Amino acid sequence: MSKKKKMEPLVGEDLLKKVKELEHLSKEEKARECGYYTVTKNGVERVNMMKFLNALIDAEGIELDGKQNGQGRGGRSASYRISVQSNGNLLIGAAYTKQMDLEPGDEFEISLGRKHIHLRQVDKESEVS
Repeated sequence: MSKKKKMEPLVGEDLLKKVKELEHLSKEEKARECGYYTVTKNGVERVNMMKFLNALIDAEGIELDGKQNGQGRGGRSASYRISVQSNGNLLIGAAYTKQMDLEPGDEFEISLGRKHIHLRQVDKESEVS
């Protein structure tokens, strides 16, 4: 009896291509085929529609949150979570680099703590001296 290995959820262009290929399926079936499901201890498959729909919005490049300028009222702050990919990479993603106005070539120093990773942006001016 072989168990079907859960695939890593598709993101970006891969997700958009797969959804177009599966246009004849229901939303839930598309989400499952793109890897947006979990299997409970009892072996029941649960489709995570919210993650699937959020991934589609991100893949399309739609900005729902808008830029915060720090002058608004308090409220809920976003909770950003990422997972280590099957190849060992930790991908931050374009949505976050856009929010920080980062550009290709921007460099960071990585320092590792016991249970955390710090990224510190390297100043281009400080490297010139």
